Amino acid sequence: MYHDLRTTYWWPNMKSEIVTYVSKCLTCSKVKVEYQKPSGLLQQLEIPAWKWEQIFMDFITKLPKTTSGCDTIWVIVDRLTKSAHFLPIKETDKLEKLTRIYMKEIVSRHGVPVSIISDRDSRFTAHFWKSLHKALGTRLDMSTAYHPQTDGQSERTIQNLEDMLRACVIDFGNSWETHLPLVEFSYNNSYHTSIGAAPFEALYGRKVQITTLLGRSW
Repeated sequence: MYHDLRTTYWWPNMKSEIVTYVSKCLTCSKVKVEYQKPSGLLQQLEIPAWKWEQIFMDFITKLPKTTSGCDTIWVIVDRLTKSAHFLPIKETDKLEKLTRIYMKEIVSRHGVPVSIISDRDSRFTAHFWKSLHKALGTRLDMSTAYHPQTDGQSERTIQNLEDMLRACVIDFGNSWETHLPLVEFSYNNSYHTSIGAAPFEALYGRKVQITTLLGRSW
C-alpha cells in the first residue's frame, strides 16, 4: 500500500502510519485466521522465459452464492509478471464450460502457455482437459496439498490473492461478483516487492493511467 500511495500522497510518518493502519484491519485479520493454509515443501522452479508462458491455476470455493449462481473464483496467475485474472464460476460448472472460459479469457489474450501448474482438482485430471492441452502443446504439472511444487514467490502470491479475494467476499457478501473486476484491477496495479513493480507494469511495460482527485476543486 505504501508503494502505491507514495507516488501521489505524502505526510509525516507516512510509512509507519500505513503499516499500523493495515495491521488493524479486522477483515484482513479474519481472513488470515480462518483461511490461511500451512506451507508445504517448496521446490525451486525454472524462471519463465516470457510473459504468460508458465501459469498457475487455483480455485477459491464455498463462497456466498451470487444472484447469477456463482460460488467460486477461478484464479489464474502468470508466474513471471504475477499478473492475474479472477474468473467467477459455479463449482458445478462442467469442464466444457471451463474450457470455453479458459480459451476466451486466457488463450485469446495471452496465447497458449507452455506449462500450467494446478492442484489435483478432478476437473484438471479429467481426460478431456488433458487431451485439450496435449493438442495445444501445454504441459500439465499437478501439485498436491498446499502447493508443494510451487516456488516460494508463487506460493506467497497465491496466498495473498486468496486473502484478498476472501476479504472482498467478507466485505461485499453475495454481491462480490459485481466488485470482482475492480479487485482484479486493484491487484494488477499494486506494487509487488518480488518483481519491483505492479503486475500491469511488468506485463505491458508502463503504469496504468489512473485519474486522481488530488487537488481537484468542486
